[in-house]
Amino acid sequence: MRPSRRDVLTGSAAAVISAAATPSRAQSPAAEAVTPALIEAARKEGKVTWYAAMDLPVSERVARAFEAKYPGIAVRIERTGSERQFVRLAQEYGSNIRVADVINASDAAHFIVWKRSGWLAPYLPDEVAKFYPAEHRDPDGQYFTSRIYVSSLGYNTNLVKPEDAPKSFADLLDPKWMGKIVKAHPGYSGTIMTATYQIARELGWEYFEKLARQKVMQVQSSVDPPKKLAAGERAVMADGNDFTLIQLKEQGQPVETVYPAEGSPLIVCPNAVLKAAPNPNAARLFQSYLLSREGAQVLCDFAAQQSAHPQVTAKPGRRKLADIKVMKDDPAAVEAEAEQIKKRYVSIFKV
Repeated sequence: MRPSRRDVLTGSAAAVISAAATPSRAQSPAAEAVTPALIEAARKEGKVTWYAAMDLPVSERVARAFEAKYPGIAVRIERTGSERQFVRLAQEYGSNIRVADVINASDAAHFIVWKRSGWLAPYLPDEVAKFYPAEHRDPDGQYFTSRIYVSSLGYNTNLVKPEDAPKSFADLLDPKWMGKIVKAHPGYSGTIMTATYQIARELGWEYFEKLARQKVMQVQSSVDPPKKLAAGERAVMADGNDFTLIQLKEQGQPVETVYPAEGSPLIVCPNAVLKAAPNPNAARLFQSYLLSREGAQVLCDFAAQQSAHPQVTAKPGRRKLADIKVMKDDPAAVEAEAEQIKKRYVSIFKV
């Protein structure tokens, strides 16, 4: 059994958090442009460690693009699911271990905890100050939206005809899908934690109780259900993410994305510089790149993800976020209810 948020935050890391639980009132930092001095300082450090919750091929593509733009600065990626990453960072800080320079998560609620704990550094990249909408900027300049996507449904086109495919969450409860559904787990994936909260809020926990009777295949990450579809191991997916399905379809795999009639859970993923970053200049340079139009365009082009940067454009043929019916995200509510969500989910699905 993995330790819960409560276990971690009241255990080895408690002293660290207690000391920073009531930090002095933060002020929004002044915007900072990328300067030759910052680049030179980052090159002297020579590396940046990124704790990333995004799929490894995606994070590696961003890292290689950054390294090409700034030779001499290596990006070390530590990739795992957001919920495990949350536990790991708390355990490291509780043991006075400082490894990560910047951190990304698909569970925006984590940043509420990290900010409250005094672990995030205020740093406002110039492009964020100029272009990002207020709802995608922490008012104290400690974290910002690095990517946006939705948790969708999907199906294998070799196993399911378009006219027979589920069009809604309710459709997944049809007996014909018994033993043919795959979904991911909120105990591992921040995407699925966020999606589970939104679905339970909109449809009630009774929906999950009914879905559990469908003999669902349970996997971990939100990228796993699309891959199970592509491999033909299951016919439909109950959650996951749309961007992996889009990538797989563009690669010629037999998958199709479905945006459910009730609305798709909205996933907003922040990125932040850690206050105790071992390589603070490289961390700031990487944060500036990731949130720039150039860096965000890499995520959009390669990984079919959406951006809060208004100058980023989607590839022709890909659906824009504005054209998708979405549920409302609520990181504060997820942060407050995360442990209860996990416990209830486990009790329903027995996993």
